[in-house]
Amino acid sequence: MARDHVIDSVEQKYGEWTLCFQWCLYDYEDGKPENNDKGFRFIWKKPEGKLQAARGQARIPDIEAIIKLTEAAKKQGWAYKGDEKTI
Repeated sequence: MARDHVIDSVEQKYGEWTLCFQWCLYDYEDGKPENNDKGFRFIWKKPEGKLQAARGQARIPDIEAIIKLTEAAKKQGWAYKGDEKTI
């Protein structure tokens, strides 16, 4: 089981819900830092502000949402090669 730590996040409102594109560090809790890994995910935030846990699935409303959120992330300077925060 992995714990995720959000490094950065960009968000887009859809009605009362918010679609988040997040850059995360995944901690696999085996005590070995070399097994930790960074990655990206889409996740929904409920109207009350809590994340919607959905076993790795986030329905994306349209491809334009993906483009808007990834472009916003690039403008903020996050994408990575190894441990560097670069474009």
